Amino acid sequence: MGKFRLIRRDEKAMELPINIVVMLVVGMVALATLISIIPTPTKEMSVFVDGVRLEGGNLQKGNSIIVDSKTAEAPFSITVVVKATDKDGNPVRNANVILRGLGGAASNTTGIDGTTFLTTAENARLRLDPNQNEGTMDLKILADGFYDYERKDAVMIIKTR
Repeated sequence: MGKFRLIRRDEKAMELPINIVVMLVVGMVALATLISIIPTPTKEMSVFVDGVRLEGGNLQKGNSIIVDSKTAEAPFSITVVVKATDKDGNPVRNANVILRGLGGAASNTTGIDGTTFLTTAENARLRLDPNQNEGTMDLKILADGFYDYERKDAVMIIKTR
């Protein structure tokens, strides 16, 4: 037995499992600390499309707008009024609001009252194809402390014949 040493009598062999357990505990504590630092969204948003306005026209209540066939085939611009609140009706401030579809897009940030006006840009004007009678635009809102809000077909544009 001179060549072979018994593990029971070797004190260094016991250090390895103890070191692994200590490293595992320290690693789990560090991971738990990092996870607790990450803010989690805690609130739901209520979003309302208050009105839509065709370029140069009056604001119409609701989320749809009717355009004549001549206007629909030429590039046009719209303005959409969006209001974001929490479940208690308090305004959601500084939320990033994005509206896109029909070849155009608009973005803005909500103000102190949770309202924003989105107007499609001059270089990204909307257009309905000659054989297209209606089109929709999607809405996305991002705000700190809230779940992201996405709504397909949030704004509808209908062409009259």
